Amino acid sequence: MRNGNTASIRHERQRGAALVVGLLLLVVITVLAISGMNTATTELAMARNDQAYEDAFQAAETGLATALSQGRFPTAAETTIQPDTSSNRSISTTIQYEDSTMVPDKAFSLGVGSGIAAHHFLATSQAEFRRDPGNVTDRDSSAIHSQAFYVVGPVLSGF
Repeated sequence: MRNGNTASIRHERQRGAALVVGLLLLVVITVLAISGMNTATTELAMARNDQAYEDAFQAAETGLATALSQGRFPTAAETTIQPDTSSNRSISTTIQYEDSTMVPDKAFSLGVGSGIAAHHFLATSQAEFRRDPGNVTDRDSSAIHSQAFYVVGPVLSGF
């Protein structure tokens, strides 16, 4: 009879241990699942932000290309060009005159003293991409691109 009571007590302890081990495994699996979801959400946000930056980058490049293709390069004042914009995207490009230099005789067939100069400009394009127009969000992005160039033309007076 003594052996029967000992076996009965041991059997009751094991039933409680199985429940505790099962619950602990369930908690561990739940924590891993939540961690995986948080990682996936973060990676998705990173991909959206990268896409928004690429949109702004391409918009800034478009602004530069549009400004250069128009061929308006005044030396007296800054020129601002705003290509087509949408509700989510805005682009602004400025072309600023910097300086004129004489064209060295080996760089241009007419050479020094021919009345030809290199007029240096700086084009800067800024683009903004807004996920939600009118509101600032953590998904917004902006890009600024600059490109220096020169135009060969007649020497300006006073040069």
